[in-house]
Amino acid sequence: MRDSRLNRNTTGFLARVMRSLVACVIVTVSMACENKPADTSAVKQNIPPAQSGLLRLTPEELSRMQLELVPVAQGQLLSHREFPATVQANQNELAEVTTLIRGRVVKVHVDVGQDVKKGALLAMLHSLDLGVAEGDYLKAGARLHEAELAHLRAKELYENKAVSLAELQRREAAMKTARAELRETKNRLQLLGVPPEEIDRLDRELTIKADMPLRAPFDGRVITRNITRGEVVETEQKLFTVANLTDVWVIANVPEKDVRFIRKDQKVNVVVAAYPHAIFSGTITYVGDVLDPATRTMSLRVTVPNPERLLKPEMFAIVSVFATSSPDVLSVPIASVQDGPVGKMVFVQREAGAFEVRTVKLGNEEGDVVRVLEGVKAGEQVVTKGSFALKSEMERHKIEPSL
Repeated sequence: MRDSRLNRNTTGFLARVMRSLVACVIVTVSMACENKPADTSAVKQNIPPAQSGLLRLTPEELSRMQLELVPVAQGQLLSHREFPATVQANQNELAEVTTLIRGRVVKVHVDVGQDVKKGALLAMLHSLDLGVAEGDYLKAGARLHEAELAHLRAKELYENKAVSLAELQRREAAMKTARAELRETKNRLQLLGVPPEEIDRLDRELTIKADMPLRAPFDGRVITRNITRGEVVETEQKLFTVANLTDVWVIANVPEKDVRFIRKDQKVNVVVAAYPHAIFSGTITYVGDVLDPATRTMSLRVTVPNPERLLKPEMFAIVSVFATSSPDVLSVPIASVQDGPVGKMVFVQREAGAFEVRTVKLGNEEGDVVRVLEGVKAGEQVVTKGSFALKSEMERHKIEPSL
């Protein structure tokens, strides 16, 4: 009986112990389940959130890429533009020597490349038409002399009541007509290019030569000759070209996008293929007012001193134009600029190992640098060497550039 009670007590004790253990396990599991989200949140709070447009590199990655940084520069930029051109003779110091009357070439006195002085004899022509004109002038002079004598006799006779007033007036009218005819024939000789000294010779010697000299209009050099001895030349022919090459014109074509760099009286440099190491200084003396509709270019004229006659007409040349920008222009090396998802971008260092991917608005390129209109500030450090590697890291981390 006693043993039976002992067994029941032992069994009840063990049941109570098992219930306590189960309760503890349930409470522990419950607490663990309740505390798990809180612990995960705590871990997340210790990790800093990713910043938009910011790329972070480890020290190992930095040493592997070997990045180079330069500051954003602020100051004037020297714009350099080059335009193809050709050398031409100064049109204000160029003359096409022609004849005003048909004639035969008697003698040629100069050749191409010869320097001549103003009034120097270039060639001599013999013209039948000129002979006729000189003959008409001498005849008109003879008629005037006869008319003047007849008027003088009529005037004396009228004073002696030997002729009427009407006769005197008729003689006076004839004299005036003869004077007009002489002036007309003299003017014709002048229009044909007969110099005053030749007309004086006609008045003095009263002989016809019919020789027409071709003379240099100013000091210069004969650059073309289209005349030979014995040839019959016409009035529309260009017989000689005389040019003063102490200064020349360099004519260039400027694309529409570069017109804003050009202004009159601007100093420029000229380089020709014949003298690749020589620089000729010139001044812009004319800027075109209209663009060529076919090529979309503007004509530009540079006057260049040429005292040693090194520059020859029709030489190919390059006109170099330099212009400065405003003093507050920002610029970065071209090597620092990369193509981004929304335009051009640069990598700006924010701190050691941290680079901001920034979208920029660019202006004109000037040599190895480019103007920056928006996106950076003066003095900020941008990556040059290694910027392409940073772009690859940016794409791998799916980082969007900041504006």
